Amino acid sequence: MAGTSPTMTNNNRENAMPEITISMAAGRTEEQKAGMMRDITRALVTNLGVDADAVVIQINEAPLHHKMKGGKTFVERAAAAKK
Repeated sequence: MAGTSPTMTNNNRENAMPEITISMAAGRTEEQKAGMMRDITRALVTNLGVDADAVVIQINEAPLHHKMKGGKTFVERAAAAKK
């Protein structure tokens, strides 16, 4: 709309619910994951102008033997790093 600010109005803040999905290898503590989600929430509030209550974050964790990088599972990579 011409002449409107790019800043979100109060009417559409709740409708702009960002949903973030994070895929990562298992192994972080509950405190680490909660801290990461709080930081992401703050970043969305600051940069997108949404309410914190509108932000949904989900973490999908994969066991280390179900995640692969460079042709080796994360279990194999950890074992190779110890040698």
